Amino acid sequence: MPRAIWNGTILAESDRTEVVEGNQYFPPDSIKQEYFQSSNTHTTCPWKGEASYYTIVVDGEENRDAAWYYPHAKERAKNIEGYIAFWRGVKIES
Repeated sequence: MPRAIWNGTILAESDRTEVVEGNQYFPPDSIKQEYFQSSNTHTTCPWKGEASYYTIVVDGEENRDAAWYYPHAKERAKNIEGYIAFWRGVKIES
């Protein structure tokens, strides 16, 4: 089962991930909310829409904007609407 790990801690785990452009997107109910803090960062993808970000905090260490999601995905990306993907050192293991 795919899981996202950072700083030795499992952030998300699910067998219902979606893969888009090589990124594993985890369903919102699979993340451990206590490690996620909303960020004011936003970026735009031409075909997915506007992304919002989370900063990951584990044991007092912060990984700024290490997770992103599309709260209101465009039509072609509706399958990942609300799903969370990771970067910046977060490992995805199966």
